Amino acid sequence: MNAPSATALDEPVRAALDGPHAHLAVRHGRAVRYHPDVAPFLAPPRDEAEWADAVALAGAGGVVVVRSPAPLDVPPDWEIARDLPGVQMVLGDDVPTPADPDLDVLGAPDVDAMLALVGRTQPGPFARRTHELGTYLGVHDDLAGLVAMAGERLRVPGGTEISAVCTDAAARGRGLATRLVLAVAAGIRSRGELPFLHASATNTTAIRLYEELGFVLRAEPAFVAVRAPSHVVEPALTEETSA
Repeated sequence: MNAPSATALDEPVRAALDGPHAHLAVRHGRAVRYHPDVAPFLAPPRDEAEWADAVALAGAGGVVVVRSPAPLDVPPDWEIARDLPGVQMVLGDDVPTPADPDLDVLGAPDVDAMLALVGRTQPGPFARRTHELGTYLGVHDDLAGLVAMAGERLRVPGGTEISAVCTDAAARGRGLATRLVLAVAAGIRSRGELPFLHASATNTTAIRLYEELGFVLRAEPAFVAVRAPSHVVEPALTEETSA
């Protein structure tokens, strides 16, 4: 396995957008973020000039999310809208991850159902093009439709994040989250990559599940939603194309 570097795990948004997800990046100057239809994440600006570049990416008065490995030093003209303590966990090398061919592979035709499930369960940010980040797997019920899913989000050199783990309230207690997480992890490992994930530090139920599955704590980053100043002129954004 080609494990990701510590730097890639400490700054996974920048590592993803400068690497495997470069085709989903939007840039202005040195600032870089995911296309807004894909994810709200902005790579942590490293200095005042990069924060100024980031205003164009957020849009006047717009909100972006910064995954920060340390307390975030926000310029005075930016506003912290929310500061959510989190955990980063990685899957132990000795944990078995069986494939699960009975799970459904989700894609563009499933977006409305995926958005509806996210709306009912609130696992975190999920937009109309989020499924383009990687493989998403789900479970359908004959009557209720899509009732559980999980997939890949931040992909860095040597590793991929598991995200959007959610189960409809009526389908809980059936072990669906366990099946989905392990199956997504199996796909990540099949590429020789390390599965990792993030969770809210207050979501003890999810953290307990991940620990039972063999994930171990690596870091305690914060997810900070920041609002850009509203007194700027916004240039048109263009999404990068892959090389």
